Amino acid sequence: MLSTITDTVRSDRDRIFRQLSELVGFNSVHDEPGIGDDPARAADWVADAFAAVGLEIEKIDTDDGSTLIQGSRVVDKHAPTVLLYAHHDVVPAGDPRAWSANPFTLTERDGRWYGRGAADCKGNVIMHLAALRAAEVAGGPKVNVTAIIEGSEERGGEGLSALVEKRPELFAADAILIADTGNRAVGTPTLTTSLRGGAQVTVTVGTLRAPVHSGMLGGPAPDAVAALVRLLDSLRDDSGNTVIDGVDTSATWEGADYVEETFRADAGVLDGVELFGAEGDSPADLVWARPTVTVTGFSSTPVSEAVNAVPATASAQLNLRVPHPMSARKTVEKLVAHLKQHIPWGAHLNIEVSDINEPFATATDVPATQHLSACLAQAYDEKETVQIGAGGSIPLAATLQAAQPQATIALFGVEEPKCAIHSPDESVDPTEIENIAIAEALFLTSYQPK
Repeated sequence: MLSTITDTVRSDRDRIFRQLSELVGFNSVHDEPGIGDDPARAADWVADAFAAVGLEIEKIDTDDGSTLIQGSRVVDKHAPTVLLYAHHDVVPAGDPRAWSANPFTLTERDGRWYGRGAADCKGNVIMHLAALRAAEVAGGPKVNVTAIIEGSEERGGEGLSALVEKRPELFAADAILIADTGNRAVGTPTLTTSLRGGAQVTVTVGTLRAPVHSGMLGGPAPDAVAALVRLLDSLRDDSGNTVIDGVDTSATWEGADYVEETFRADAGVLDGVELFGAEGDSPADLVWARPTVTVTGFSSTPVSEAVNAVPATASAQLNLRVPHPMSARKTVEKLVAHLKQHIPWGAHLNIEVSDINEPFATATDVPATQHLSACLAQAYDEKETVQIGAGGSIPLAATLQAAQPQATIALFGVEEPKCAIHSPDESVDPTEIENIAIAEALFLTSYQPK
């Protein structure tokens, strides 16, 4: 079976490239002005592609205006059901001048395929299709198959979340394979066992009714930028570790390590710049096991518009990440309390919190996870499957866990650090699409829960 599946997927590369090229060609950013009907066309393409591999298709318009594609195939009403997940929407490509080629034309360079969504997550959509074709050649799936391909994950996935509540029968499964993460490195089979939750926190500091002349009044006049910088500095210790009053930020990661040299390369750290963390800390501790606060935006007077005036207001956007088993809601409450406690010089402080989502962890000692781990190892020439956490969030995982508590949820996929997802020149290694498809096809043709 392994040989048949492997040969089928390897010989399918031209079709894999063609299908990914067609799907990448849609600028399928959900709820984005000025892009026409590309999101709807992408959804139609997905519906047709999954119908072509034998699934019965339902197109569902969700509450947030996106289109979800649900496909199903029942082979035996007594067999287990496996749900395959991915999403067909993408983040905006941004300035096309930052790309080496058109972001919506799949381009091959140095053995990688470049384009917006090539990895996140259109590459995973194409992987599912390749797996289903290979499974059919190998005698067909031995499980009932459900495919859920949503269209607004990058904008919060509210449509899918609402649909889970309204039509839970669409998501009923014994095993849920979420293809929206990936391997620790190219060629290393990997399961993601935990996801950080988090929140967005907007902080605005005010000190003056309006900016005042820095020559006439600067000195005693309270500078809002200085106040905000001082406040933000309270969120890190001398080693760069995150500090939030009343929150433990010293946990360690128990799974596969994230070697410093590898992390530096993955993150593009400049020569001579130190990583955050104290002596003895691993990057894995900080990115997978501890809460972090990142300043993702800062605004006051732009440099290009600077005048000799003391700033009256300043704002920052903070991204809070919270690992399992901590509570995102309780952690953000403590972050807000910390900010109120540490605001300097009596500056006025306004805090807005949004997009709170809880962290997630999956069981690793259950049959479905163990079998998928074995299938990944087989697909990668018997390399051991490693387990890692993810610094990012996939709110759907926790939503499905709550709605389908009997189901085993596994996270994997075609992404790896070189993909540069959400950035210019996003890319995917085609061998990752192939190997993950082989593993998934093996799972679909051999999974039998004990």
